[in-house]
Amino acid sequence: MNTITLDTTNIIPEIPKQGMPVTIITGFLGSGKTTLLNQILQNKQDLKVAVLVNEFGDINIDSQLLISVDQDMVELSNGCICCTINDGLVDAVYRVLEREERIDYLVIETTGVADPLPIILTFFGTELRDLTNIDSILTVVDAEAFNEEHFQSEAALKQITYGDIILLNKTDLVTAEKLQEVENFIHDIKHGARILHTQYGEVALPLILDVGLTPKDQYIAIDNEDHHKHEHEHHHAHEHHHHHSDHLENDGFVSISFQTDRPFDVHKFENFLTEEMPENVFRAKGILWFSDSDLRHIFQLSGPRYTLNADEWPNQPKNQVVFVGRKLDNNEIYTKLNKCLL
Repeated sequence: MNTITLDTTNIIPEIPKQGMPVTIITGFLGSGKTTLLNQILQNKQDLKVAVLVNEFGDINIDSQLLISVDQDMVELSNGCICCTINDGLVDAVYRVLEREERIDYLVIETTGVADPLPIILTFFGTELRDLTNIDSILTVVDAEAFNEEHFQSEAALKQITYGDIILLNKTDLVTAEKLQEVENFIHDIKHGARILHTQYGEVALPLILDVGLTPKDQYIAIDNEDHHKHEHEHHHAHEHHHHHSDHLENDGFVSISFQTDRPFDVHKFENFLTEEMPENVFRAKGILWFSDSDLRHIFQLSGPRYTLNADEWPNQPKNQVVFVGRKLDNNEIYTKLNKCLL
């Protein structure tokens, strides 16, 4: 074997380790993050992928909608990822790193109302910096629902600002004019944004994985400059961790979770959706049980559009549904849903 001698005079003594590659999926409520995650899992071929899923709500619906990920999914505690980030995220990543079976890739799906910056800074501002390698931040945008009103949400704005790749999803539901309008919005927020058009979150994985687009030096600089500021903000958030939506009050979002072991009457529930549901519900999703069906129904609502897809129950039937919106009245929604039960 040949021996090669290097002149190390000008070599930096500590070459950073690459670590386990990490992709963060962010995007506003109902944009299609879980659908994209499913596409990654279905097409990952021989890659061993670990998944962290977080929800804004007391019932984790997304973890039940993912295709089988066997032992690979580590679920963060309920609540907004911004609140649990200092402890929950780091601990969850360590659980992935410490697995006997080597993990090739880690994918994190944030809640739809999360600011991705604290999540990114957790990787660059802790010991995870040497153990992981942030590859890209993917921001999913709903081409149909997206409009200027999204900017009433600070989170929606920051998701685009920090996105390395913007996946403009549901392009099949809009006109070419609306598509151009949304692209112009995005370019106004992020000059030179890298935009991919998708339907049902379908995208070739080489375009989004192992792309090395995250500007690491920029985030390390932010972390160094704002360390004390962020530390104070997250300490404040932890003081309120039992009421996870406190720090989202500027955006005005709340979540209401409803679950029961009784089935819905399908006609009453449909009437609730079309006639009685409060207008300020922006997003809803759930696992539904109807009295006239032996199947599990997966419910997704985004803006004015909703879908119900049926498959087999993997466990005992029950109803679980989460509503996310602005200034929602718990009692109003509970009362109306209870009237739909048999």
